[in-house]
Amino acid sequence: MALPLSVAVVGSGPSGAYCARLLSEDVSLDARVDVYERLPAPYGLVRYGVAPDHQKIKSITASLAEIFENPRVRFVGNVVVGSDVSLDGLRRHYDAVILACGAGVDRQLGIPGEELPGVFSATDFVAWYSGHPDATVDRFSLTAEQAVVIGVGNVALDVARMLVRTADELRRTDVPEHVVEVLAASSIREITIVGRRGPAFAKFTSKELAELGAVESADVVIDTADLILDEEQEAALAANPGARRVLAKLQALADREPQGRSRSIRFAFACRPSEFLGTAAVEAVRFRRSLADGSELVDIPAQFVLRSIGYRGRRLADVPFDEHTGIVPNGAGRVVGPDGPVPGLYAAGWIKRGPTGVIGTNRPDASETVSSLLDDIRAAAPQRAGAAGDPIDLLRLRRKAVVDWTGWRAIDRAEQEYGARLGRGRVKLHDRARLLGAAMRVPPAGG
Repeated sequence: MALPLSVAVVGSGPSGAYCARLLSEDVSLDARVDVYERLPAPYGLVRYGVAPDHQKIKSITASLAEIFENPRVRFVGNVVVGSDVSLDGLRRHYDAVILACGAGVDRQLGIPGEELPGVFSATDFVAWYSGHPDATVDRFSLTAEQAVVIGVGNVALDVARMLVRTADELRRTDVPEHVVEVLAASSIREITIVGRRGPAFAKFTSKELAELGAVESADVVIDTADLILDEEQEAALAANPGARRVLAKLQALADREPQGRSRSIRFAFACRPSEFLGTAAVEAVRFRRSLADGSELVDIPAQFVLRSIGYRGRRLADVPFDEHTGIVPNGAGRVVGPDGPVPGLYAAGWIKRGPTGVIGTNRPDASETVSSLLDDIRAAAPQRAGAAGDPIDLLRLRRKAVVDWTGWRAIDRAEQEYGARLGRGRVKLHDRARLLGAAMRVPPAGG
């Protein structure tokens, strides 16, 4: 006889979706999985974090959608765990709860001037151009001429690339029209991507770097002197084939002749940020540049700055949290508190391990968490969760606008229809009211 099991998953990105798939497709279980998502739309950072011009990566949504089509899985959108429903409430209704809510908070540098107007996080910029419903429409004006991106990960390359995309290129993506208009009218002509260590320690991939080099609207400029490695970098390169591929691509870009394009993307390495300069707004970033025989201060002019130095998780009410690492403490996915594992509470994805890996990394991560959960369930031989009533019905009784999978499909259709009216492909609905209106079959107002 199949083991009856009810599980709530908090977060509908890849890690949460993979947990739902493993549980719902296990023939030894009679499982019901409810996937709670604070936004009206599913897929987490696949929808709101992957660069809009990375359509091949975004196509994974077709595979994720199959998970939510399973009748054993319910999508519960537009519900915030912690305010619309408490974590304790979920734990009373379900045999287990899996936290798969990601790591959506940007890390700060903690240096003077970081509060100056014109200094932003890449997290906010990505949310804005991705049409996130929490992003303010007029958050960015891009009237600056010089920009600095602090960080050398893939996100740093993404934001630099988006800053130089043409209107025609942007309209081949799903970014909202107001984003296209702002980016197309941008005054930015020079972007400097800055890493605190040498090129051997860059975190971006050679594939992302090649994509940046293929942009036709900007010259990519690299000083060959910056690619001379010290002993530490040589050792790092010898141990890392990926780093060798990155350095080879950097060298190839450095060897290219500039084409005299109207915009340029420059790289600077071994520069540690020490201060943002300016009075009413940021005017430059001061770095301490490492040299073979010491260091020197270097000021790079910038009226627009994006820090792209990583993500961390957000503390959840009544959940153990490690402020240093920015994750929920856990052992093989079992959430661990001061007195040991917290019964019935698990973690998966970035909130479990930190912001590392690619989308596929979430598969083995989810498998580990689900294995721990099932081991615990089978060892305890529990009864069904005891709280009365369906928690989703209870939410609706309190007049909460819950978006189910049918509602998401309606949003999906509305975005395609909206894009068709603009002569484009799909265009995201970025306003929460319009998303909910589409989900509830209410025609959106305006264009």
